[in-house]
Amino acid sequence: MRDWRTDPTFAMCRALVDGADPASFAGGAFDVRAVVAGIRSGAHSGLLLDAVPWGNFPHGQDAREAVRLLRTGEDPTRHATDVLGGLCANDSRAAAALAVPFLIPMATDVHHSHRGAALGVLSGPARARHFGVASRDELLLHRTAPRRHTADDYDDYGVEVTGYPAGWSVAAARAAVTAETPVLLPLLNDSDPTIRIDAAYALATAADPDHTVRTALATRLATEHDAIVRAALLLAAAETTRAYAHPPTVRWLGQRWQDRTEAPEARLAAAIGWLCLTDEPAPEDLRQAIDTFATDERAHAMDALPWMNAAGGSGEPGLRRCIRCMLHPEEPEPWDDPWAVSL
Repeated sequence: MRDWRTDPTFAMCRALVDGADPASFAGGAFDVRAVVAGIRSGAHSGLLLDAVPWGNFPHGQDAREAVRLLRTGEDPTRHATDVLGGLCANDSRAAAALAVPFLIPMATDVHHSHRGAALGVLSGPARARHFGVASRDELLLHRTAPRRHTADDYDDYGVEVTGYPAGWSVAAARAAVTAETPVLLPLLNDSDPTIRIDAAYALATAADPDHTVRTALATRLATEHDAIVRAALLLAAAETTRAYAHPPTVRWLGQRWQDRTEAPEARLAAAIGWLCLTDEPAPEDLRQAIDTFATDERAHAMDALPWMNAAGGSGEPGLRRCIRCMLHPEEPEPWDDPWAVSL
């Protein structure tokens, strides 16, 4: 096993632990934002994969091999996606952010055998710590894109488990998604509902100051018939609105959870999105709607939404966790002890 204290991939992290100013690395070979910006335009090139300085970032070689497996269509694909998803789940996103410019061309290629797998993991590094997060304040928390190649986002996001600036990883991944928004938007109309869900999840991380993404989400909702996809579109609209305030969208979400003709899954998603965008106390009719529609069966079904899947924990479905944290924050966390003995 490699020792992080001597592993060259942790050179920057060691320096930061020793008190180095992160600004001294901004724009250089250890700044994942700068590296991603340099590779975005040529991500289709097979040679470029080896030109990327993967070794400058913790677990970089693991991320590189995962990308290679996905690009070539080799098995085990599940292993590749588990590696990239695991880096994000373990709060080590820098190398996963490097993978994003390579994953987007796969995800948008209708002939690629692993397009769904690539799309499913590409937006993970564009979100700061979010696994197990389900409160009103943090579920859809998104900050506007920080200025590139500065240390300004370092303090806002803190550091990853490796010591790498978490904000740099998030900014790099978000910039990659934002740059490719025009090619990702058509995926909202894909024939596969899973693709539509994951496209909404990815697009929710794009910078959207002109409301292009929000408009596309609302446009798709007007013709979308799948209840779970409708829920995804509403959560994505709420997430992008969290970064770029838009009062009409807040009112629109309020109308969606009150709409008795709307699918229950969509009403629940709209209610959660509305709660995350306001400081207002939850009205009684919202609580009643949630109590009516949030059945155990529906909670498990809604784990198909990546927001809910990430929010779950300790055996508690994401929807249940969101409801508990948002409406009943006084309740204790459930304790899932696999070694417990029933009496």
